[in-house]
Amino acid sequence: MVYSQRGSPQSRRLLLWLLLAAWEAGSGQLHYSVPEEAKHGTFVGRITQDLGLELVELVPRLFRVASKDRGDLLEVNLQNGILFVNSRIDREELCGRSAECSIHLEVIVDRPLQVFHVEVEVKDINDNPPRFSREEQKLFILESRMPDSRFPVEGASDLDMGANAELRYKLNPNEYFDLDVKTNKEKTKFLELVLKKSLDREETEEHRLLLIAIDGGKPELTGTVQLFINVLDANDNAPEFDKSIYNVRLLENTPSGTLVIKLNASDADEGINKEIVYFFSNLVSDDVKSKFIINSNSGEIKVKGELDYEDCNLYEINIDAVDRSAFPLTGHCKVIVKLLDVNDNIPEMAITSLFLPVKEDAPTSTVIALISVSDLDSGANGQVTCSLTAHVPFKLVSTFKNYYSLVLDGALDRENISDYELVVTARDGGSPSLWATASVSVEVADVNDNAPAFAQPEYTVFVKENNPPGCHIFTVSARDADAQENAQVSYSLVERRVGERALSSYVSVHAESGKVYALQPLDHEELELLRFQVSARDAGVPPLGSNVTLQVFVLDENDNAPALLGSRGGNGVGLVNELVPRSVGAGHVVAKVRAVDADSGYNAWLSYQLQPAAGGARNLFRVGLYTGEISTTRALDEADASRQRLLVLVKDHGEPALTATATVLVSLVDSGQVPKASSRALAGAASQEMTLVDVNVYLIVAICAVSSLLVLTLLLYSALRCSAPPTEGECGPGQPRLVCSSAVGSCSYSKQKQQRVCSGDSQPKTDLMAFSPSLPQGPTATDTVSLKSLIDTNISS
Repeated sequence: MVYSQRGSPQSRRLLLWLLLAAWEAGSGQLHYSVPEEAKHGTFVGRITQDLGLELVELVPRLFRVASKDRGDLLEVNLQNGILFVNSRIDREELCGRSAECSIHLEVIVDRPLQVFHVEVEVKDINDNPPRFSREEQKLFILESRMPDSRFPVEGASDLDMGANAELRYKLNPNEYFDLDVKTNKEKTKFLELVLKKSLDREETEEHRLLLIAIDGGKPELTGTVQLFINVLDANDNAPEFDKSIYNVRLLENTPSGTLVIKLNASDADEGINKEIVYFFSNLVSDDVKSKFIINSNSGEIKVKGELDYEDCNLYEINIDAVDRSAFPLTGHCKVIVKLLDVNDNIPEMAITSLFLPVKEDAPTSTVIALISVSDLDSGANGQVTCSLTAHVPFKLVSTFKNYYSLVLDGALDRENISDYELVVTARDGGSPSLWATASVSVEVADVNDNAPAFAQPEYTVFVKENNPPGCHIFTVSARDADAQENAQVSYSLVERRVGERALSSYVSVHAESGKVYALQPLDHEELELLRFQVSARDAGVPPLGSNVTLQVFVLDENDNAPALLGSRGGNGVGLVNELVPRSVGAGHVVAKVRAVDADSGYNAWLSYQLQPAAGGARNLFRVGLYTGEISTTRALDEADASRQRLLVLVKDHGEPALTATATVLVSLVDSGQVPKASSRALAGAASQEMTLVDVNVYLIVAICAVSSLLVLTLLLYSALRCSAPPTEGECGPGQPRLVCSSAVGSCSYSKQKQQRVCSGDSQPKTDLMAFSPSLPQGPTATDTVSLKSLIDTNISS
């Protein structure tokens, strides 16, 4: 939008017309125009209103204007959203002789990112008058020249464009010369003075004329040059060229010394007046003389310097052919050299406004960078296309002419690729084509999209009971594929109730290392299995996490000595009194020692031994190794002492073994002295004990079968769930082994033992009941060794 420098009605009508044409139909490009030399503050357009932006969001969204050209020419007032002229705009300085002149602006707003292209056309005003290369032009004309003879005159140039640069010429009125202006096919004007009547040197030796150049602007501007005409005496015929204008085409990379053209002029005179020498006219500029050279004798024009189409693509060379007469005559011609473009300029790229790093969850079409390309060549040689490295989640989008946007074209995953090295290639349309490359490093920023992961969903840990408080029993470790704080993992317990107590009263986990500690000594007799979960959380926002399950098996240690049943006192020493008739025979059961052990497995497997008699005498009684039944070794007689004191040692199979002792007092009486009731009770007790023996045999077989099945189950569970052996803690938790009840009993009456297995999400429950049946006869030595070997094999496996 344009404001003129004066408030005339024509300016207001022009403003209304430009308001209607501000937005180009179908181009997607905001278009304004402004006259050159507009004053500071001149209104250009309501850019925020035309772009659909609100004034209040300009500052929060970081509204800014970038320009590949001079960025200080135009500015936007953030208070009212108006684009205005900030500094002097000189179209000739900005675009030279180009027919089109525009300032390209990139309007960028963030949050979210939007990029708009704005083109501001700079309108030419008639601010440059026509100018001649020199203030005075000298011409030498023989007085003998005939009327209608023509003499070339250098024209003027105007830096403006269009109608402002369309020149017309006027010569001050005189009686000898007229001005003839011709336009060639190159659209350049050729000025000639036409002699109207013969000159007389004796009458007038010099003529001074004023040549006026007038442009087509409004108002008109003019330029003048003085024509100084010196009238020469002598020569009748001037040299003449075949043509008045010669057109030559050269490639811009033509090497120095190359022949451009060989001129040939002829003179109708004879002798010395016919000899011709060639010179550059006084109208030829020093720049042309630096590019070309002429041989004065042969008329050959050759390339002297380096030609560059991008610097100048057209040269007009005025040539004079002068004869060697004392009063020489001159012939004139013009050589127009037009350069042809060669693809000798590599495309140039400028990468601006890099919006890095890019978050890995950035949406498709996110703008990463703005790229502008240019090529100084023309035609196909200056047509540039851009391409991007293949097989990357990015693409180039052409936005306007030679502008591209680097945008996201696919999903990013920092854990897979954390940065990309993109190569942008700009290639022109020349043959052969030239190209240039530029590298763009795109860093992918991490977002918290990966939760910490454990190697296994569940771990099995074995810890011996009676561990010291604070014992390290296991270390959990989770890996997070993210980076920085998103990968910082902390550990915590998933708090549950274990029976009537909180889980945190049993174990704790170090938040940073993941080490799990037992806060108090564990008791196998109280708790065989502790099942709980440990949570791993990262430090991202929002945080992500996962859980792992730990099964802690508490292994039994031999920390309970055998306890005698029916013993008096709490010191572990039992006292049994029995009356035995002397008439009993060998093998008669006279008493039974009953004991239990709170431990399990070997630690609860009890054996009984009878201390040898004093003096090494053969003992009258024996005790069953595993039943605790005391029976006679022979028939009793009158010689045996009436009171027998037996000391029975009860020992478990732990390491080291724990023991208890029982004292049995046997009184030998005659058969008549034994109370009948006692005999019947003894008989009933014996019958009851035999029945229990039969029942316990079946229980032993069942328990052994269950124990074997438990061993196989644990082995299969360990093989499926454990990819590596569990890490031992600082207190050295025991290796995984099967914990089962003894296959044989320890006393005459079966004692049921309930084992408690606790997890983090349920109440204690009965897992296994072990019975201690009584056996009528202890196993032989061979049976004992075989049974122990079988149990050892199961435990070791």
